[in-house]
Amino acid sequence: MGKKKAVKKAAKREHDALAPARALAGSDAVRALTPLAKATDEPPLLALGLGTLALGAVLRRPAIARSGARMVTSHLLATGLKTVMKASVDRVRPNEAGDRPTVEKGHGTDDTTRNAFPSGHTAGAVAIAEAVRHELPGAAVPARLAAGAAGALQVTRGAHYVSDVVAGAAIGWLSERLASWAMAAAGGAVERRVEARAEAETEAHPS
Repeated sequence: MGKKKAVKKAAKREHDALAPARALAGSDAVRALTPLAKATDEPPLLALGLGTLALGAVLRRPAIARSGARMVTSHLLATGLKTVMKASVDRVRPNEAGDRPTVEKGHGTDDTTRNAFPSGHTAGAVAIAEAVRHELPGAAVPARLAAGAAGALQVTRGAHYVSDVVAGAAIGWLSERLASWAMAAAGGAVERRVEARAEAETEAHPS
């Protein structure tokens, strides 16, 4: 079996297995939880990060400001990565696929019904949750549960397949790790500059 046929077969199998979840899409319970899905869209999550950053600056609380900066950086990275992947893979969303699910090489389509892979909502939610966990370990469990619930809701809404959500979660996790590395590197550079300046001043004005 060729690679393309294997991918199509796997996609059809996942689509069929998702039928019970798709049947819940129009239920009152899923509709009631829709605001949670909306809350993990790009603008709200970015606003949350920027708001946290601004709050830390106003209150002069470096830890809060750093948490906001980590949230914003992680989210921007997740958004960039998922955008690249969405342009690379054409996948019709479960609620639009009918009985013919498709997974093909991407053509950079702007058709939102064909860019199911990966789940951008999940990527952003996990990136923010991991950023919160990094700065506030005590909030790790509720933050991760909220991100997990947001991802699961994408499946029950018929917006994404499970594999889309898993890929989105991986992107969010990786984005936060990259953001942490970048912030640590930037912080180290600043510290070295401060130390070098202090040494220079000491040499210029020995006691």
